[in-house]
Amino acid sequence: MAAHGVRFLASDIWDAPDNGKIYEVIDGELYVSPSPAWRHQLQLNRLNKRVINWVDDHHLGYVVPAPTGVVLDDENGLEPDIIFISHERAHYISERGVEGPPDLVVEVLSPSTEARDRGIKLRRYGAAGVTHYWILDPEGPRIEERVLGERGYQLVCTVDPGEVFRPTLFPGLEIPLDELAD
Repeated sequence: MAAHGVRFLASDIWDAPDNGKIYEVIDGELYVSPSPAWRHQLQLNRLNKRVINWVDDHHLGYVVPAPTGVVLDDENGLEPDIIFISHERAHYISERGVEGPPDLVVEVLSPSTEARDRGIKLRRYGAAGVTHYWILDPEGPRIEERVLGERGYQLVCTVDPGEVFRPTLFPGLEIPLDELAD
């Protein structure tokens, strides 16, 4: 739900109440989402564990889950479910969160955020230069991988239950989707 009539700054996310809700500013509008459901969090944690282990084992950078704020510009402050920042982009990390585009953001769909995750957030991440965007649909589970190109994000693959996700960002990493399911 957006609060209309008031323009918010991306940096306002740093002052959001600590009440379990998710506060994001997109194009100067405040969006407040409810706490995620059990399946969302379970699959997020399982995916995050696989990615963190790979990144740490290969010394590639940093992986953190929500709640970590990402300020893309003056009017866009978001809270992706997972963030990966390579050593090359580590200068975007601040004490408060991330102030610039990560290499990867992952959003886990929920009924209240799906349209936003597939629409305006996808466009904002791309415009800011986030090179990789994954969407995890916990109903499958299913993962969609997008890579930023000259004309925005290009869908690289959709991985369904029973299949193995091999992300282009992390060659050699294999994530059987059935391992994410509850």
